[in-house]
Amino acid sequence: MRLLHGHSRTRPLLRRAALTGAALLAVTAAAPQASAATAAADRGPSGGGLSAVIRYTENGIPHILAQDYAHLGFGTGWAQAADQVCVLADGFVTVAGERSRWFGAGAAPDGSLSSATGNLSSDLYFKGVREAGTVERLLAMPAPAGPSRDLRELMRGWAAGYNAWLAQNKITDPACKGAGWVRPVTTLDVASRGFAVSVLGGQGRAVDDIAAARPPAGAAAGGGAVARTGPAAGTDPAAAAEAARAFFDTSRYDMGSNAVAFSGPTTANGRGLLLGNPHYPWKGGRRFWQSQQTIPGELNVSGGSLLGTAVVNIGFNEKVAWSHTVATGTPVNLHQLTLDPADPTTYLVDGAPERMTQRTVSVQVAGGAPVTRTQWWTRYGPVITGLGPGLPLPWTATTAYALNDPNAANLRGSDTALAMGRARSVAGIQDALKRTQGLPWVNTIAADSAGGTLFTQSQVLPRITDDLAARCSTPLGRATYPASGLAVLDGARGDCALGSDPDAVQPGVFGPAAAPTLRDAPYAENSNDSAWLANADRPLTGYERIWGSAGAPRSLRTRGAVEDVAAMAAKGRLTVADLQRQQFANRVPAGDLAAADAARACAALPGGAATASDGRTVDVSAACPVLAGWDRTADTGSRGALLFDRFWRRLTAGTAAKDLWLVPFSAADPVHTPRTLNRAAPGIGRALADTVAELTAAGIAPDAPLGEHQFVVRGGQRLPVPGGTEALGVWNKVEAPWNTAAGGYPEVVHGSSHIQAVGWDGSRCPVARTLLTYGQSSDPASPHYADQTRLFSQERWVTSRFCERDILTSPQLKVVRPHERR
Repeated sequence: MRLLHGHSRTRPLLRRAALTGAALLAVTAAAPQASAATAAADRGPSGGGLSAVIRYTENGIPHILAQDYAHLGFGTGWAQAADQVCVLADGFVTVAGERSRWFGAGAAPDGSLSSATGNLSSDLYFKGVREAGTVERLLAMPAPAGPSRDLRELMRGWAAGYNAWLAQNKITDPACKGAGWVRPVTTLDVASRGFAVSVLGGQGRAVDDIAAARPPAGAAAGGGAVARTGPAAGTDPAAAAEAARAFFDTSRYDMGSNAVAFSGPTTANGRGLLLGNPHYPWKGGRRFWQSQQTIPGELNVSGGSLLGTAVVNIGFNEKVAWSHTVATGTPVNLHQLTLDPADPTTYLVDGAPERMTQRTVSVQVAGGAPVTRTQWWTRYGPVITGLGPGLPLPWTATTAYALNDPNAANLRGSDTALAMGRARSVAGIQDALKRTQGLPWVNTIAADSAGGTLFTQSQVLPRITDDLAARCSTPLGRATYPASGLAVLDGARGDCALGSDPDAVQPGVFGPAAAPTLRDAPYAENSNDSAWLANADRPLTGYERIWGSAGAPRSLRTRGAVEDVAAMAAKGRLTVADLQRQQFANRVPAGDLAAADAARACAALPGGAATASDGRTVDVSAACPVLAGWDRTADTGSRGALLFDRFWRRLTAGTAAKDLWLVPFSAADPVHTPRTLNRAAPGIGRALADTVAELTAAGIAPDAPLGEHQFVVRGGQRLPVPGGTEALGVWNKVEAPWNTAAGGYPEVVHGSSHIQAVGWDGSRCPVARTLLTYGQSSDPASPHYADQTRLFSQERWVTSRFCERDILTSPQLKVVRPHERR
């Protein structure tokens, strides 16, 4: 990081410095199709260039001070580039549809901006979006349907700041040092990245199937083989229902989260408390990045931003704090098309023919000729060939399927974040959500300094009511909707259109009045299950199925979280320190439910032996006392945690819930059922034998401390990692692929990320502790590449510096004054 005129300043001088800057650096490489409005947005103000003051405190956290939104965006873009230039540049290659040009068609993206399995399908999709002018049209829409003026200025400034950093600094990160694909960007590029985030749960999850869709061979409008065969109408309904349920199962995503808000009556001082624990990837373009953004008298917010965004997505200010969790609402639906017998690229609506729209896209490929493909779009959205490998949706001579994703018309997510950053209470958070309606796939949990709490599932969902699904579902939809909330509607009927709510800012979606919402409960918690048990004493019901399930089994993480936070609320007198203890309690709910019975079942095995999957007889007797003596936590020093983890994964993967538990699920007691391990379940012995054999082959003792085999390596140093997997139900979730040769779990792929524990003490300064588990920078040479990872390993926190006096008294204060140059 290059420091320009960097040294400590007094507050008045810092304030004046933020109001000055050098001349505007012209934004280059504008897309050929950029509209006049976009081009004008990329030009600087007539009075001069953009600048900001950035004060860095401990762990490289920047506090960005600026005079207005354009200057604030400039400082944010500069600071993000300083920490994450290679990751950001890679993402801009993605949304430009140029991955195949630079990295080859056969390579794979990092998965941060879509689920594309290869660069070619990623490029075909994103270049198609670019050439269709989709994002430009959204940028041109007036607020609230389109971006506000403040957000436009932030994005313009972000692009200018990123470009200025590129022009004034040398890249040292080996991931992109000297790379030709690192280029200046435009406002359109920044907005396109926001669009990609918006459709992550919809079109972004179907990129391969959008790119693969072809008319049947011999079709009047073009040839090509059918991508998949076997009519969906012939799919077994139970199999289709399970495939849809699995596809939209939030526990299988590489994103998740926990969050809890506590109300005034449960806390020591009558003010609210918030603990946010999002689970996101540890590498790639979906990482968080910390900052504080300040425009005096206008905005003062601190928290985590998704890379490439100009706003704080999860954070706090003087009066309110909020976090998000991935929601269970199904953000898309399908329309089953009845095709013209004479032309499978024409579909019928109320008997009238409509031709599909062709998008012919050419993608440059490194070392080869350009690849050209045609995509097919309808009034409902793109034609797709399936949703995941388990739910094929083949395009036949009579039938095709179109994907409706309302978030493809939603560029409002950053406006929602900006409005939340300006809120002064949970009522203000709720108002921000109602006005902007920009969250595509998350819930919101918030607390404020007056003691209020909020849970709301205010996300953008297609307006699928249970009544509409009952009237208009095809046979496939009648199987998938109850199981997963995925509606498959009859696209041949005009009366099956989605309609509009009067309080919705775009047609075809639910208005905010329909969102499951809970205000001022003693606690409001979510761990990626539906809204039903945000508070177990005040269950939310009555919402349409598309929002999520009710009266159905909860995940072990939800069950453990509700147990923990309900006990905390009942205890009362809570403080921020209690939130910190909850984050690193590392309790294993699966262990509390099953470890003792597993140990008894182990001890009862004849001769202390069990038969493994390969037929071998394995002595498992050494595992029995380890399971019995385990402390039921996933602390790095816990002996038995690794043994139980490997055993439990195997047991639950191979044993149905009905065979695993003696007490089945009861909707009357959802937190405590199912329970009581069936010690006679035939899978127990096999799972024990396989686990002991695996650990023995790896040279790992059954009682080895977890941290010796769950770790990351940073700068040549092995850092033990606390926490546990989704299957164990641990609040402090970490997911790591097993690698026997590397000694166990040698790298975390996703899990706890930007953690914040926030309260208030009556002063203007929030009481906040934060932790960015993977650090601010992805450059291995940066001092902030692994500093917070070491803190995470030690279960330590960063004390947030929010007020000016705290920022200016930081012993590690560094001041940077970036500005544009001509």
